[in-house]
Amino acid sequence: MSECLYDINKIKQILPHRYPFLLIDRVLRIEEPDSPDTRVGATAVAIKNVTVNEPFFNGHFPENPIFPGVLLVEAMGQAGALACVSEDDFGKDFKVMIAKITNARFRKPVVPGDQVLIESKITKDRGKMFVVTCTAKVDGKIVADTELLAQVLISDKA
Repeated sequence: MSECLYDINKIKQILPHRYPFLLIDRVLRIEEPDSPDTRVGATAVAIKNVTVNEPFFNGHFPENPIFPGVLLVEAMGQAGALACVSEDDFGKDFKVMIAKITNARFRKPVVPGDQVLIESKITKDRGKMFVVTCTAKVDGKIVADTELLAQVLISDKA
């Protein structure tokens, strides 16, 4: 098992998501942007542990449970949000909203018991909008990848 940079409690301090929609269990690594005046190059490597007791498995699909692809994209987006946040943003109302999903590919089903390793890297920075390239792997093999356009909404908490 790799080192843990952010545990679930630290992730909950940053992301506004909560059960059952908080889909990142651990952050292994955060790489800083290529330069201080851009988010380009910022990368998050995170873990999603897939367990059979998650609520969507009751209907997707009871006899052959498969982690929904839309939730896999959401998990990749949450990792992308963690890549673009800075220490200065901690304690602020920080939200990242997916604006566009491009070229999403699902190569292999993700099932209970899998540990998904997600890498999300910011490739373009357009101020409040950014593009993040995401890859999800299980046992070293790519199970999904996509490119997301996202918008950052940050305000001070009252």
